[in-house]
Amino acid sequence: MAHQHSSQPRLSPSGYEEDIRAVLAPRLAYFEAVARHEHVTRAAHELGVPQSTLSRAMVRLEQDLGVALFARKGRTVSLTPAGRTFLGSAERALAEVEKAADSVRADADPTAGKVAFGFLHTMGSETVPALIRAFRADHPRVRFQLVQNYGEAMIERLRAGGLDLCLTSPVPDAPDLVARRLDEQRLRLVVPDDHRLAGRRRIRLAEAADETFVTLEPGYGLRRITDDLCAEAGFVPRVAFEGEEAETLRGLVAAGLGVALLPPPAVARPGVVELTVTAPRAAREIGVAWLDGHPDTPPVAAFKKFLLSRRGHLLPE
Repeated sequence: MAHQHSSQPRLSPSGYEEDIRAVLAPRLAYFEAVARHEHVTRAAHELGVPQSTLSRAMVRLEQDLGVALFARKGRTVSLTPAGRTFLGSAERALAEVEKAADSVRADADPTAGKVAFGFLHTMGSETVPALIRAFRADHPRVRFQLVQNYGEAMIERLRAGGLDLCLTSPVPDAPDLVARRLDEQRLRLVVPDDHRLAGRRRIRLAEAADETFVTLEPGYGLRRITDDLCAEAGFVPRVAFEGEEAETLRGLVAAGLGVALLPPPAVARPGVVELTVTAPRAAREIGVAWLDGHPDTPPVAAFKKFLLSRRGHLLPE
């Protein structure tokens, strides 16, 4: 194959990274095949391209790099020292591309693919395990990448592409998201078992206006709901502690640090009494959200359909 170096390489040693990628990436597989066969015709046959096309591609590659990669004798070639150095990096780059392709194909496999699923801390002990167990009865090989976090953090991760779906509360309302309400969970006022209200079964939230509260940190959906309900009841709660786990708050209530508005526990905890709030109506909506316009892989589509089928009976009885 004819070969002539240009006197001025197309890429300077300090060329832009995006230019280097655009020029080199499409030619790496061509280069690797020629280097492996040490023969242009055999490499062209393997790649399914005309020999002339492959020859021109190698000449352009050398021109762009400004260095000879091959020593040529007819259609037989051998690597120069620079070519051998470049081959090692090219092989590693191609191996990474192949690995990435295998990974995304595996994740999209209808029977054994992956679902990246986020959920609230309060959903982790009972609700999510029950959902996954029920789903895997029909999809036993589907894999889950699970993320447990508060609502705003999960929405951020959803937008960044780190999650396919998230189970959250309140149900988000944003133009870039699709969200569907799945269920509602009543909240209770949790008080120590020796509290002045512990003998009651029901309470108006305004009756707790003088109490000290323990709550989740700002940014948590349940904290926003707590603040909104207290405002509706006519007061701003005095907060003694802000945490990250509902069960931690329940333990601090048992220790007498304050009262809290919380969803029902998976297992009854000693040391507290849980009162039904009659006014205002204390409940939180739970829904599933995903990015609008993003296509689903088959396993994600299957799990989304399953979650939507649980509308009205998402939570354990």
